[in-house]
Amino acid sequence: MLKLFFTPGTCALASRIALEDAGADYEVARVDFSKNEQRGPDYLKVNPKGRVPALVTDQGTLTETPAILLYIAQTFPDARLAPLDDPFALARMQGFNSYICSSVHVNHAHGRRGARWANEQSSFDDMKAKVPETMAASMQLIEDEFLEGPWMMGNAYSVADPYLYTIERWLKGDGVEIANYPKISTHFNRMSERDTVKRATADEY
Repeated sequence: MLKLFFTPGTCALASRIALEDAGADYEVARVDFSKNEQRGPDYLKVNPKGRVPALVTDQGTLTETPAILLYIAQTFPDARLAPLDDPFALARMQGFNSYICSSVHVNHAHGRRGARWANEQSSFDDMKAKVPETMAASMQLIEDEFLEGPWMMGNAYSVADPYLYTIERWLKGDGVEIANYPKISTHFNRMSERDTVKRATADEY
């Protein structure tokens, strides 16, 4: 059985939704950031990076959301969660997921994890103040260039959709008005209506 280590409010939600979409037999283990469990010796044995998500499989442990999402899509091909038979389309999906991971998530983290990049409170404050601008710019890029609609890749749902949805859930806290982005707002509402999303988010907060 697969085991997903997650923390509510984090990017681990994308992997959890994908597991629901795949109909996977899995269990979850909650990592309590308020108790610093992500830095505890037990969890560091699972993921030495001290972050979530981590997906324990029969072959070993996977980390990093784009890798986990692709693993789920490839392990459950009948769920059709990625264009596995089209190398170019698959690379496009991976390019989008990589952008979320390397840029959009980092923009968001500047408002909450400033100690990863700086030491001074003034630096933390400056990074936090920048978040609405950088997140809004990322959303505009996604709105204009990436989100085809109704799903990320067009008519076909994929593991890129729960990843985008996870980011969409962060926008209000980042000072970004989702209604300013019609396609993103529609995508968020469409995702919220899915039974798999409802199950995955039932204990998020």
